[in-house]
Formats: sequence, structure tokens, C-alpha cells
Amino acid sequence: MKTERITVLGSTEFKAFLASEASKEGLSVSELVRQRCERRPSEDEAVLSALAEELRKAVKLAKASLADGISAVNEALKERRITKESK
Repeated sequence: MKTERITVLGSTEFKAFLASEASKEGLSVSELVRQRCERRPSEDEAVLSALAEELRKAVKLAKASLADGISAVNEALKERRITKESK
């Protein structure tokens, strides 16, 4: 396997976290990072990712719908004020 050095900057806490995780798994920090980055998502993770994307789209639509509703209510209130003032 041909290898290259990769330098990653992180906080002291992040470095300690990596060292702790590597120690728990009996790996070097480099091997821990390789394994976690090269790992393919499980079926459950893939489903969860798809659901999260659907949720993001639904939230975007809900926000737009809510904004439209607020705008319609504000317009109705404005018309009501104008009608009330003209009487």
C-alpha cells in the first residue's frame, strides 16, 4: 500500500479524543482515522441519511408555507384596518 502523510490541525481536546478512541480500540490514531473514514455506511445509516434528507426538504417546504400563511394574514389584517378606518 502506497502511503502519504496527511496533516490535520485540531484542538487539544480533539487530539485527546482521538487518542482515547484509538486506545479503546487498540489501534494507532492513524489506523483509527483510516478505519472510520474508509468505512462504508451500514444499511441503517443509509436509511437514516435518506430520512434526514426527506426531513430537510419537508422543513424547507413547511417554512415556505408558514411564511406564505403569515404574509396572507398580514395582508388580511392590513385590509381590515383600511376598511375599519374608512367607516
